[in-house]
Amino acid sequence: MSDHLSDVAAVLGRLPSGLFILTAQGPEGEETGLLASWVQQASFEPPVVTVAVNKSRYLNDWLKTTPRAAISIVGETQKQYLGHFGRGFEPGDAAFQGLDIARTSNGLPVLVDCLGWLAGEVTGSLDAGDHMIYALRITESSAGPRIADEKPWVHLRKNGLGY
Repeated sequence: MSDHLSDVAAVLGRLPSGLFILTAQGPEGEETGLLASWVQQASFEPPVVTVAVNKSRYLNDWLKTTPRAAISIVGETQKQYLGHFGRGFEPGDAAFQGLDIARTSNGLPVLVDCLGWLAGEVTGSLDAGDHMIYALRITESSAGPRIADEKPWVHLRKNGLGY
């Protein structure tokens, strides 16, 4: 790796991000969740967040046909969600089996034990290299039982050029 690229990798890896569970439904009502770390507030009015999804994920096709999603915020002690969602799921897998979930008003699964969740409509997307970035206009949310007592999981990478 060139010195320049080595510096880029080191500095990018120090950009803090949280850990989140992104959930969505497919066109036939199937559902999945995946571990996401690139979520950021993008607007106050209306409230909008952005989320990046690797282009290799089938969830990108779902967000084109069923443009809504939810984001559960993972707390710093909730390592179990990394193992559960980090490996990914194939379409049709029971992504939420064994987990305590609630449903948004339009039926998206969210984690009951998280710090809180946001749900909304995809209002736009941007091709960002190996990821797609989606703008999610927030239409509903709920604070979870841990919101006042636990910090969100903050994630730093050693190398900003890979997970």
